[in-house]
Amino acid sequence: MKWLFRLIFAALVLVALATPWLKPATSVDEAVSGRPLLPTIPHVDEKTEVPDFTQFNDVTEKKIAFFEFLLPTVRAENVRIDYQRQRIQWLDSQWQLGTTLSADDKRWLRQIARNYEVDFDLDPDSDMFVLLERRVDQVPESLVLIQAANESGWGTSRFALEGLNFFGQWCYRKGCGLVPLSRDDDGRHEVARFDSVNASVRSYMRNINTHPAYLDLRLIRQKLRQQGEDISAIKLTEGLHRYSERGAEYIDELNAMIRVNRPLIQQIN
Repeated sequence: MKWLFRLIFAALVLVALATPWLKPATSVDEAVSGRPLLPTIPHVDEKTEVPDFTQFNDVTEKKIAFFEFLLPTVRAENVRIDYQRQRIQWLDSQWQLGTTLSADDKRWLRQIARNYEVDFDLDPDSDMFVLLERRVDQVPESLVLIQAANESGWGTSRFALEGLNFFGQWCYRKGCGLVPLSRDDDGRHEVARFDSVNASVRSYMRNINTHPAYLDLRLIRQKLRQQGEDISAIKLTEGLHRYSERGAEYIDELNAMIRVNRPLIQQIN
């Protein structure tokens, strides 16, 4: 029996010695590279049809159905933006340390800069990362949901049903969207048409994060981050005074809708 115990003991020693070399390569690579663990972007099916929200006689049920329809797409888009933001921040830290960025990182960063309309520039005095970190940031779910409800008439407008446009976004190329019935004779704008609701949400967030008209919103959000405060919908609406010709009246209406519908949004969360 002694030989059997010796054999078992020898096997255990070999396993113990081999264990450090049996770790997955990804864990070793991550430890060496120091890269952050970035969020996983959830998969959300493309939504190409809008439910008939007019079927609801109960207003509360209609609102809940509307929020439940949009929320997964809004949440997934915010996670995608958070992934971009965290990767940008890590690349910024490496750049400030004087580390040479890899070809893949530079390629990705160049594409992100193009998408967010920022000049790609890795010179020592560049402000590219400052601008990117101001623009590549999440938009509160409740703000997205309430603006969608306001602009689309709770998913019942012509533009939402025919163009999958929940945010009233315009385009200026002939045939790019739907011509508003109330457009002036000399008007050239159309209300953009999207291939999916997902594309509408993504375009809206990019619009908020890049258009000069919403610089105030981005500055408010940046200041809140610097002060360690919550980035809430109510705090950001002040930066939307140019989203509608109604100006302050539009902001007051959004704020009222946010307050009234906040319990429902929290409920479905």
